[in-house]
Amino acid sequence: MMDAGVVGSLSLDGSLQLTWLKRLIAASTPAEVAAAIVTLAQTWPDCAAACVLWGLGEPASHHCMPPSRIDAVDWPWLADAGRSELPSWHPDRHHVAIRLCLQPEPALLLLSLRPGHDAAGFIDMLAAPMQLAGKHLQRVLEWVELRDSHQQLERSENLQRALFAISDLAGSERDMPSMLRGIHAIVSTLMYAENFFIVLHNIEQGTIRFLYFVDVESEPLFELGRDLPLSTIEHTLTWYVINDGKARMGDTEELRSQVSGPVTLIGADSYDWLGVPMLRDGQPHGALVVQSYQQDIGFTDEDLALLQFVGSHILTALERKQTKADLEQRVQLRTLQLAEANRGLQLEILERQRAEHLQAALFQIAELSTADIDQAEFYRRVHAVVGELLNAENFFIALLSDDRQQLTFPYAVDAVKRPPAARPLGHALSEYVLRRGAALRADNADIEELERQGEIAPGRTGAPAMSWLGVPLIVGDEAIGLVTVQSYSASVVYGEADQELLSYVALQIANSLTRRRSAESLKHAYEQLEHRVEERTQALRKEITERERIQDQLRHQVMHDSLTGLPNRGYLRDRIDRALVAIKHEPGRRCALLYLDVDRFKIINDSLGHLAGDEVLKEVASRLAGCVRHPDLVARLAGDEFAILLEEVETAALAQAVAQRVLDALGLPMLIAGKELQGTASIGIAIGDEHYQAADEVLRDADIALYRAKELGRKRYEVFDETLAKNVVDVLAMEGELRVALRHDQFEPHYQPICRLGDGQVVGYEALLRWNHPQRGLLWPGDFLKIAEDSGLIETIDWHMFELSCRLLMQHAEHSDTFMTINISALHLRHADFDGRLIRLLERTGLAPSRLVAEVTEGALLDNPERVRATLDRLRMAGVGAALDDFGTGYSSLSYLHSLPLRMLKIDRAFVHELDKDHNTSTTTVVAAILALARALNIQVIAEGIETETQRDVLLAMGCEMGQGYLLGHPAPIRHWLEPDCVDA
Repeated sequence: MMDAGVVGSLSLDGSLQLTWLKRLIAASTPAEVAAAIVTLAQTWPDCAAACVLWGLGEPASHHCMPPSRIDAVDWPWLADAGRSELPSWHPDRHHVAIRLCLQPEPALLLLSLRPGHDAAGFIDMLAAPMQLAGKHLQRVLEWVELRDSHQQLERSENLQRALFAISDLAGSERDMPSMLRGIHAIVSTLMYAENFFIVLHNIEQGTIRFLYFVDVESEPLFELGRDLPLSTIEHTLTWYVINDGKARMGDTEELRSQVSGPVTLIGADSYDWLGVPMLRDGQPHGALVVQSYQQDIGFTDEDLALLQFVGSHILTALERKQTKADLEQRVQLRTLQLAEANRGLQLEILERQRAEHLQAALFQIAELSTADIDQAEFYRRVHAVVGELLNAENFFIALLSDDRQQLTFPYAVDAVKRPPAARPLGHALSEYVLRRGAALRADNADIEELERQGEIAPGRTGAPAMSWLGVPLIVGDEAIGLVTVQSYSASVVYGEADQELLSYVALQIANSLTRRRSAESLKHAYEQLEHRVEERTQALRKEITERERIQDQLRHQVMHDSLTGLPNRGYLRDRIDRALVAIKHEPGRRCALLYLDVDRFKIINDSLGHLAGDEVLKEVASRLAGCVRHPDLVARLAGDEFAILLEEVETAALAQAVAQRVLDALGLPMLIAGKELQGTASIGIAIGDEHYQAADEVLRDADIALYRAKELGRKRYEVFDETLAKNVVDVLAMEGELRVALRHDQFEPHYQPICRLGDGQVVGYEALLRWNHPQRGLLWPGDFLKIAEDSGLIETIDWHMFELSCRLLMQHAEHSDTFMTINISALHLRHADFDGRLIRLLERTGLAPSRLVAEVTEGALLDNPERVRATLDRLRMAGVGAALDDFGTGYSSLSYLHSLPLRMLKIDRAFVHELDKDHNTSTTTVVAAILALARALNIQVIAEGIETETQRDVLLAMGCEMGQGYLLGHPAPIRHWLEPDCVDA
């Protein structure tokens, strides 16, 4: 920009205009062109400030040169100015907006004028320069738009090729390591990925697996393919990416600031690090990580977005190809060529007398370079424009062939002799220009000197030119041809200005050739891509046809049982759903489902083997099929479970008749494995009506009815009704309440005292389970024990009660010799670590082992006598005693006394209740024998169920030392027995 003195003294004369035109021609970017326009406007004294605006469509992202603040209220005025061909005045009359160009987007010159300005003269003075500048700005904006579009197109092409490559890898037969190497190779083409690894995350198991690892600085720190706990990499950068499901990028310090906790570095520290999660349904199922150990190599937001896109395609789209387009290089070279041409044009503009004519010619050539015309028409029009500026009667354009062995002449006009369409390369002036890659302006003397130097061959063909001017066509760093003018008259001599003009023409021709070749190359690439897509589409169609055939075959296999050939559960559910749909259209219609289970099938399998069991199932399937008519369906659901769907039944009686027919058919003898078997079945019947919404509801109710038939003795059928449904709901409700009771400590032990019969002194307690139900009050085990066992909660409840009972007994500190018995079921004794777990419980609670006695029943002994004996032996060695409960009611009570390490035995209440009856000498004899046998084996005896004084006296007289029962004390909470002077509960 000129200083204030110059601005004040100079008018817009020819010298200033030429200086400005040189700057304008040298400008190759919108900002540079805008700066030149502003400089010219500010030379006028009445101009207080000036700026150029473009990108008005989005005010938030507009461009302004020089940067200036635009008030929000002025945007409507500026938008109107962009649509107007005339200057648009601001309401304050001190600002005016002049539209420079309309395409590809409106651009405005915004002027701030001083008070008392001569606006009309100033705007008239600017009209011609602004028209020239506007066209130049339009050309530059169009070039920028074309460049950005081309770059985006190439990026999309590269990404699409990478996606196809990854898709091919995922569908190929290559093994996993080979596929991962291929994915790594694809990612390496899209971005810097020399150091790259993939880690998978199993959310359910909380584990990770390093699937692939390549690093130039570190060996793999973990074994590839091995599942590791997620905590193994806790607080590492990869752990944060997986744990948070968020990408991380940067050097070590930047990464520390991106996480909320400490950072643990594993392996070599990298200069730049990028990790993204692999997401499925918003959940992180792994991570992709690349890192750089070189300071000149880092990662960008584009790399992060690309890697996230790869991760979003799960494991089949792990990477995307990132390549650098060569368009930037071509644009840079083209910009350099434009700058060179502009420098040549600057010298030409110095000829003031040809300024206006030259400007028009230059704009015509620039417009032709981007015009939508064929190449021959472009050459013809360029020749016409050049002919207006210099003598171009003899004009030709020469291009090198693809093999660079021939020179072709796509356009030639000569007054003496036209060159041939093509000729081999030789040593003429054209070849000299191509070898040097620089313009040549020569007369006869210069040409003869070149001949003497051996640069060109002597003896020119045709009439020798008096003046010769040739300029090479440069694309990149390579000359692809030249444009030439020559004169056969001594009066026509080409000067430096002519050389600059022809250089600019050559640049436009080269640019046009580059653009057209790029378009043809892109068109060819699209044709190849379409061809590949068509080939892939045909291949996919063949694959789809084959897959459909295989799927039809698999669908039949999936929907039928392989053993019996009957439809399976999935097929049955589909048929039930269709039947329910038909019922909704015909509300009076009914269907029936018979759900049956072969009785005692496990015994057949265990006794005769699975092959015999399979034969039984086949025979059952055959007999069931003979009990129905079309379109009724027989299906095998699982194991020995079958179902019969009657799609149309008028009454439940018809379904019951079919059920009875099935029972009769299965009841006939069948010869299996040389044995005659007579099968039976239990059947549950559900009648489907409009109240059912889905097949699973019908199956559920039929299963409930089947369970009821089994409970009532098997070999029968039961029809589902609301009573059965209510019972099932009650069981489910009770199961839920049991779980709530465990969470809220609603279970409590009640202690029944064990007393010495001689003086009534309490020597021990039996811990009994009670449930403090919030609504139903105190519940005994008989109210809920069966449901607890069926639901699998009984063991958890027992262990909770064992520990609570021991802790509460520790409060009985004043009688440290008082023992406690707990009831151990057969279920606990099946666990090999039961004794160890019980001893650890005593250690936690602090209760001495000698104060605990484990009660077992004869039923528990029958399960596995040897294992039970070994468990009781280990408990005895630890100090825990054992008691045999309900003695005398089993089949082999006496055989257990000498073989088990027993501390006590408890006489069953059934014997005790008979002691106060008259003349019951047999019961008295049995009790006496039990007491004598126990004394001989040094086993203590406790009589259960003492309810009368007569019973107590008889037992005392027979030598029984201890007893328990309602006469001696009811079960009560521990606090009852800790209170002084407690009374019997």
